[in-house]
Amino acid sequence: MTSLSKPDPGTSARPTMRQVAELAGVAVKTVSRVINGEPNVAPATARRVLDAARSLDYQPDLHAGNLRRSDRRTRTLGLLVSSVDNPFAGAVHRAIEDAAVGRGVAVFASSLDDDPDREREAVAAFLRRRVDGLILTTASANQAYLEPELRRGTPIVFIDREPSGVEADSVASDNFGGAARAAEHLLARGHRRFAYLGDLHSIQTARERRRGFLDTLGGNGIPVDDVPAIQDLHDPERARQALLRLLDGPNPPTAVFSSQNRVTVGALHALRQRGHHRDTALVGFDDVELADLLEPGVTVVAQHPEDIGRIAAERVFAKLDGDASPPQRVVVSTTLITRGSGEIPPPAV
Repeated sequence: MTSLSKPDPGTSARPTMRQVAELAGVAVKTVSRVINGEPNVAPATARRVLDAARSLDYQPDLHAGNLRRSDRRTRTLGLLVSSVDNPFAGAVHRAIEDAAVGRGVAVFASSLDDDPDREREAVAAFLRRRVDGLILTTASANQAYLEPELRRGTPIVFIDREPSGVEADSVASDNFGGAARAAEHLLARGHRRFAYLGDLHSIQTARERRRGFLDTLGGNGIPVDDVPAIQDLHDPERARQALLRLLDGPNPPTAVFSSQNRVTVGALHALRQRGHHRDTALVGFDDVELADLLEPGVTVVAQHPEDIGRIAAERVFAKLDGDASPPQRVVVSTTLITRGSGEIPPPAV
């Protein structure tokens, strides 16, 4: 019986089923039966096979029978977004598909739902399908688990949030600068009582938007300790309830910054429920569907998801075409769109 040590970390080859079999000391057919969940494999043998597969970073090849091209490509990309029902993610998805279709490449998309476990599961599913490249929005604190794929030469581009634990291309909005612009806009209207409504604090973009907004207020003489900064408002209902509590309190804000489009929807419901949509200023981060048709229209710091998607796709295809340049960090600017809600002045003293 022969044994096989773990491959050199510098190798770009994907581990094969034969290597797993050699490391586990079993036949290739036994590895196939374990990987496919077939019965009648002794538990100790199955454990040995699975331990060998993990040691080698082995992923089953779901397309092994179909890979007959000389370049071994599947003409597919894996795309992981926050949620496919979020308009921002939908626009990113569409831009990537538009770039891929001309190359005959299909895009497999999955929702992250800001769940680190779901992130790992979705990435593993993409890799089992041998996608040619990955475009990822992430929720986990560290993406070092992707290092083996990067060593193998799999193009990986992170979108919306920058990676941690690995060096890879990223494309994201100017979250700090956009939030700072919202604060400056409200300060210029004379506001001094603010509220910040934020997404999950575990999300990098949410932390950057909070920092940009509060740092700008503090730099302009507003005591930030007195600014209600409510976080972890991951859906419209939580945002609505949070703002209702502030509006019903003894010192309600005259200006609100909602740092995510679904949070903005909740804030709009709260302001209208209390009849404050015409006397309390609101600026949202990221645009909201039909925001220009409301009265007043909703002022937003708009992202450009179509640019994020297009640039991310360009980076993946450049890598596939042989670009060996160092990873790039691309920051896409935001645009302040004034429609009325962010221009409401504070009450006259």
